Amino acid sequence: MNSSILHILNTTKTRIQALGPQIYREDPGMKFEKRDFFSVVEDAKADGRIPVIAEVKPASPGRTFRDIPPTTAAELAWEMEEAGAVAVSVLTEPEVFRGSLENLDAVRNAVCLPVLRKDFIIDRVQLEEAQSDLVLLIADILGEELGEFVELALEKGFEPLVEVHNRKELDLALETSARLIGINNRDFETLKINLGTTEELAPLIRECDLDHGTKHLIISESGMNNPGDVRRVIQAGADAVLIGSALMESASVFDKTKEFVQSAGWR
Repeated sequence: MNSSILHILNTTKTRIQALGPQIYREDPGMKFEKRDFFSVVEDAKADGRIPVIAEVKPASPGRTFRDIPPTTAAELAWEMEEAGAVAVSVLTEPEVFRGSLENLDAVRNAVCLPVLRKDFIIDRVQLEEAQSDLVLLIADILGEELGEFVELALEKGFEPLVEVHNRKELDLALETSARLIGINNRDFETLKINLGTTEELAPLIRECDLDHGTKHLIISESGMNNPGDVRRVIQAGADAVLIGSALMESASVFDKTKEFVQSAGWR
C-alpha cells in the first residue's frame, strides 16, 4: 500500500485512540432522518442529468486545493446543490485531506441533499462520531471485516458506499449487503488514475445482478476532469460519478458542477 495511505491509516488509529470510550449520543430532540440517495439518483437520470456527487475536498495526498472551514464548506455545498448535484461528499480525514467533522455537520445543515462522509473507517467507534446519510467503507482497508462493517453501518442508519479498485475487492463487496458500490479509478499503490477500471468492473457488477436478482448502484470515483470523462464512465455502466479535485481546482464550483451535471448533453 502507498506510503501516503499507510500514513493516513496510522494517524487514523491515533485519532481513534484519542476518542477513548466516548461515543456519539443523539439529541432526543433532533431525530435523524436519512435522506434517500437512490431516489435522487433516479430523479436525475429521468431528467437527463448526470447524477453527480460533488465533493468538498480541501486537499489530497501531495496537494492542497483550498482552506475550507465549516462556513466555506456550507457555502460550497450550497453551490453544488444549486448546480444540480445529487449529493455532497465531505472529507473528514484531518491530516492529509484536511477535512473535519465540523465541515460534515455544516454541510448537512446547509443542504437538503444526501451527504456522504468520506474518511478511512477502520473502527466501529468512528460510526458513532457523527451523522451522515452515507458513509464510505474501503474494501482494500477493511478486507475480511468489510461485511461486518457494512452490517454495522446499516444498523446505525447509514447507507454504506463500498469502494473497490479490483476484482478481488469487488468479489468481497458483492458478498455483503451493500447496495452502493464505488469503483475508485485511482490505484492505492501508485496513486495513478485509469478510467478503464470502471470499464472493467462495472460490467461485472451488472452481470452479478442479472445472475442473482440483485440491484447495485455503481458510482465511478476519481479522475474525471471533463464531460467526456463523465460520459465514458456512464457508458461503461456507472449510475453516478463522484467528483472532487476538478471542482476544487475550478474558479467557480457552481459552474463546474453544472458542467458535469449536464455532461450527457455535451457533444
